[in-house]
Amino acid sequence: MDWISAGFLVVVGVVGGVWNAVAGGATLFTFPALMAAGLPPVVANATNYLALLPSNAAALPAYRDELRRMGPALWPLVCVSGAGAAAGSLLLMVSTPSVFLNLVPVLILVATALFAFGEAVRAALLRALGHGRGDRAIRLLLFVASVYGGYFGAGLGIILLAVAQMLGYSHFNQANALKNLLATSFTVISIVLFGVGGLIDWPTAALVMLGSTAGGFAGARIAKRVNERYLRFAVVAFGLVLSAVFACRQYGGALCGA
Repeated sequence: MDWISAGFLVVVGVVGGVWNAVAGGATLFTFPALMAAGLPPVVANATNYLALLPSNAAALPAYRDELRRMGPALWPLVCVSGAGAAAGSLLLMVSTPSVFLNLVPVLILVATALFAFGEAVRAALLRALGHGRGDRAIRLLLFVASVYGGYFGAGLGIILLAVAQMLGYSHFNQANALKNLLATSFTVISIVLFGVGGLIDWPTAALVMLGSTAGGFAGARIAKRVNERYLRFAVVAFGLVLSAVFACRQYGGALCGA
């Protein structure tokens, strides 16, 4: 790999790291970049997990107060999410991603809607099912979202933000703290499984990791200084764009006017 290509991957990592820490969806930048670097799709997907791990992990210190206030309630969520991620990663290792990739635009669009209307959806679920059954339904949604995250993960940050809001963490910084914690914990699980399966290109991942570490550290501090209303608008807008981009990519030129 030449210096220009290596520098490009580092810059992509910085951009992806900032965006992952703020909202999520850095796969839009990093996955195509890894494929452009010559990695096969499944290897690019697995390598992308390792490459973006620091972007979420580096954001956690900025949210230590929010995480401390959540306390022991975090552990069941981490366990549910980890089990889902392990299932999704194993599914990727024994199958081809083509069928699942066709669902990505729809999943991202649904996640964006859940984020935009998460509090109303949570209230409706609790009214219809009661608090106990409603909370179990939302945790099942977290498990399903984590299966998706372990399998591919495009737009996962938006999905996790939506689920966090439905769990009752309506303040953006609380939801973002939970999103970064869950993304960090189950990404580690996926990396272990992908590493054992020989799917990770370690040198290429290291280049993107270099950028995503700096980007994640800066992104969390940016998120805590920006008005929450603007952040919510940015997340919804980015979710719509992300869904449209993947729809064009998966469903072809007729849908996109080409």
